[in-house]
Amino acid sequence: MIEAKKVPWHLWVVGVVSLLWNSYGGYDFVMSLTQGEAYMRAAGMNDAMIAYYNAMPTWMYVPWVLGVWGAVAGSILLLLRSRFAVHAFGLSLLGAVVSLLYGQFIDKAPPPPPEMAIMASMPYIIVLIAAFLAWYAWTMGKKGVLR
Repeated sequence: MIEAKKVPWHLWVVGVVSLLWNSYGGYDFVMSLTQGEAYMRAAGMNDAMIAYYNAMPTWMYVPWVLGVWGAVAGSILLLLRSRFAVHAFGLSLLGAVVSLLYGQFIDKAPPPPPEMAIMASMPYIIVLIAAFLAWYAWTMGKKGVLR
């Protein structure tokens, strides 16, 4: 008979908090694609900020999709105690890192508007959270908590 691993209380906390955090990313993704400029204006963006985001190359949608939907899937899979949460969070981390690298080293024209300076640390925060979630899922998998 196989003994079931006890689920640590922190798995539920990390799972629920990550689902809430990553659901906002999913909401933002859907609204950005379906409502576009109207959504961005409602979020307080001005013409320069909207133009900057609209200048994103088409290929950058790939890491954006991986980052956002990998994280949402990873959060759900973590709550379901699935070992595939590790893979989903890994894809999310990959998307976040590519987005960070693009923003820091590739995207230099046009420069971000000064109003966006307050958000300069956000890509780093997203990568740190994605790395933590990938590590956490991997650790839970190694401990036998994920099936």
